[in-house]
Amino acid sequence: MEQAVRADLFEYLLRIGDDSLVLGHRLSEWCGHGPILEEDIALSNIALDCVGQAEAFLQLAGELEGEGRDADALAYFRDEYEFRNLQLMEQPIGDFAYTMVRQFLYDAFAYYFFDDLKVSGFEPIAALAAKTHKEVAYHLRHAREWTLRLGDGVAESHRRAQQALDRLWRYTDELFFMDEVDQRLIVRGYVPDLALIRPKWRQLVGDTLAEATLGVPENVFMASGSRLGRHSEHLGHMLSEMQILARSHPDADW
Repeated sequence: MEQAVRADLFEYLLRIGDDSLVLGHRLSEWCGHGPILEEDIALSNIALDCVGQAEAFLQLAGELEGEGRDADALAYFRDEYEFRNLQLMEQPIGDFAYTMVRQFLYDAFAYYFFDDLKVSGFEPIAALAAKTHKEVAYHLRHAREWTLRLGDGVAESHRRAQQALDRLWRYTDELFFMDEVDQRLIVRGYVPDLALIRPKWRQLVGDTLAEATLGVPENVFMASGSRLGRHSEHLGHMLSEMQILARSHPDADW
């Protein structure tokens, strides 16, 4: 494979892997703090799924890079500006409604994204996407059910869900960011065109929010730049906590 194609795939895989890694870490912060025991376990399991996805995609990224970095090195020994995750993922967990609305907005995208990615012309990516899509299908069902329950529940749950949606909506445009890396890989048949996924996401999100009696925010300034390494202040704080053990003992063998 040409080096330029490897470089594009490496960048693309970082975006996927970093999304899952950062979201998995955020969800893990609920362990022991869930509103009910069942949700404490459910969120911990979803976090484990995300971390497993991150490991798989980052490991493949490291192999394509060819510089000896494995999934652990990419997760624990990159700085904030080297991460390619969406700003949506790095926001603090907030209350339970905030976490569930964030999860729904992302999973509604991820469901269609991995469904398209599993027919990638690059077989290693297709195989990982097929496995991930099965997990995301459950994640979406779980998050959608909670979004409906909170939005169309009591006045307080509705207020919190709407407040979460109002705060998170500004990060949703980045879900569909594409640049030259995407375009080159689309031409090769390796990755999906996100512009084709956007209307399906809008339909699912719009129908769900309507059923949940939640209003879609309007005239919102949209965040941008995370795929190019520009992040909110929250990522640096999160990474300092996530990476401290590995960086304090870089030669440790666990």
